Amino acid sequence: MALTKNERRLRIKSRIRKVVSGTETKPRLAVFRSNKEIYAQLVDDVTGKTLAAASSRDKDIAKSKGNKTEVATLVGKSVAEKAMKAGVETISFDRGGYLYHGRVKSLAEGAREAGLKF
Repeated sequence: MALTKNERRLRIKSRIRKVVSGTETKPRLAVFRSNKEIYAQLVDDVTGKTLAAASSRDKDIAKSKGNKTEVATLVGKSVAEKAMKAGVETISFDRGGYLYHGRVKSLAEGAREAGLKF
């Protein structure tokens, strides 16, 4: 029986999460991508806390004009700036089962431009 797109993504996501986990010094940058929006958050898996988060629905980002890929870059920069304020410089990237391509890639590149190391 064939898997749906979402079932396939969730299988890939569980394989990734076996390997990638976040700590307080090196949190996990988790990405969720819907058809319209993109969300990113820094998670400390040891304590189960979110250290910083950004999305395309944030007021300063939602005002910006551009296509979804350009907005994803802005989200990456925003989450990186919030991470720097929280004292985080290195992260582990969790693409959430999505291909490292398009919006997910531009979010990662935006975070790197703003100073995160991964």
